[in-house]
Amino acid sequence: MITRGIDHIGITVPDMEQATLFLQEAFGAQLAYDHITPDDPPQEGPEAERKLGLRTGAKVIHIRMLSLGESASMELFQYANTAQSEPVRASDYGLQHMALYVDDMQKAAQRFKEAGGVLLTEPGALSGHIEGGEGNQFVYGRAPWGMLIELISYPAGIQYPNHSEAKRWTPRKKE
Repeated sequence: MITRGIDHIGITVPDMEQATLFLQEAFGAQLAYDHITPDDPPQEGPEAERKLGLRTGAKVIHIRMLSLGESASMELFQYANTAQSEPVRASDYGLQHMALYVDDMQKAAQRFKEAGGVLLTEPGALSGHIEGGEGNQFVYGRAPWGMLIELISYPAGIQYPNHSEAKRWTPRKKE
C-alpha cells in the first residue's frame, strides 16, 4: 500500500491563538509544535507563492501543528497581506468540513458551544440502513472563524454492505 492514511488537515485561521484555544477547549487538541512563529521571518515571495499556491504578496506568518486523539493532526495557518474569502459551505467545491468522532454527543456539543462555536442545529440521529442505529448521531457547527465542523458518533456501528472494500476509520472502543 502506497498511501497509509491521512497525516493532517490544513486549516487557515484569522487568529492563531483564538483558533488554538477553541480547538483545545472544544476538542481537547494538544499543541505539538509551532513551525513558524510571528517572531520568525514569514514564508513569502515567488517561491512560497508557487510552492503553496498563494496569492501574490501573501505571507505565511504562523504555522502550528495540533494533535487530536488517535487521528490525523491539524496544521493551522495564519496569513497576512492577502485578501480572505468567506469559509466554504458544504455545497462548494473542495474540502468543506472536517468531522470529529465523539463518545458523548451532548457533552461534545455543549463543549463546542462553550468554546465559542455555533451549532447549526441540535444533534440528531444518523439515518439510513448503513449509518442509522441506536445512539448514532451527528451535528454540524461553525468554529468562531466560520469553518464548518461536524461532530459524529456511531456507537451502534456502521452496517457495511457486502461489497465494501474497506471500513472507515473509527476509534478503538474504550476499555
